[in-house]
Amino acid sequence: MEEKKGEVVLFGTWANAFCTRVELALKLKGIPYEYVEEDLTNKKECWDTTPKLLPEDPYQRAKLCFWANYYDRKIVPSFYIIFGSEDKESERAIEYSSQLLKVFEEGIEKYFPGQSPFFNGEILGYLGVVIGSLACNYQAVDEAIGVVLISEKNQKFLSWVNALKNYLLLEETLPPHDKLVARLSVWLKSTQF
Repeated sequence: MEEKKGEVVLFGTWANAFCTRVELALKLKGIPYEYVEEDLTNKKECWDTTPKLLPEDPYQRAKLCFWANYYDRKIVPSFYIIFGSEDKESERAIEYSSQLLKVFEEGIEKYFPGQSPFFNGEILGYLGVVIGSLACNYQAVDEAIGVVLISEKNQKFLSWVNALKNYLLLEETLPPHDKLVARLSVWLKSTQF
């Protein structure tokens, strides 16, 4: 199949509710798409020539997915608590977030000793994408809210994030610092927590 930029191809199976969800959303929004029925008992591997975001080993993949989920479901919501708090409540929220980051740091060190789980070989891996896409903007967030989101208490996490920031693809993809600060400042002023 020839890939055409800007065209949506939905790979799905007729009996899957999640595929139906996507198909409904595309139809509601009036987005043209090509539907390709996928036999789940005999799946084809798409894009198998490109670098993989996850390692081949199922146990390693599971660990990466666990920590990505922990970040998305525990750490990220703790940041939003900080955004909507003031004074003593803010201090407690920052401490809570720091404790969650400490658990993340300890888990990464325990389950990935001597290696970087943020990269799959030389390329950015799944956990690097998850963490880098948000955490690499921490300085813009700090500037917009006037609070240090990721403190020196979490030096390991901070060093990992700064290493991710230096990865060329992330540098090219992250939003410009000043534009993000301006956007976040407007958003924070207009949002009721």
